[in-house]
Amino acid sequence: MERIGEDVSEKLDYTPGVFTVEKHIRGKWVCRRCERLIQKPVPPHVIDKGIPTAGLLAQVLVAKYLDHAPLYRQEGIFERAGLALSRSTLAEWVGACGVRLQPLVRS
Repeated sequence: MERIGEDVSEKLDYTPGVFTVEKHIRGKWVCRRCERLIQKPVPPHVIDKGIPTAGLLAQVLVAKYLDHAPLYRQEGIFERAGLALSRSTLAEWVGACGVRLQPLVRS
């Protein structure tokens, strides 16, 4: 097998006061003899093809529903920490998490 490249995806994570970027690198391998491409599958994420990690999503949900911090206030907190996340983006994330958590509500 010969390595022909790689796919790199970046995920945004948050530890109170600090944003970090996680890089996920998946190598691409090809067999020259049989011309077959092999690559590990993308690990599952809460929001497919989204940038937030589960930790960042948990932070947004806990701040919204337990700490009663509305999204406009979280927007300001994140901006002071060095990253401008719009309130509409945060609202999309909250909605996506709500959809993913529906099986727990039903049980």
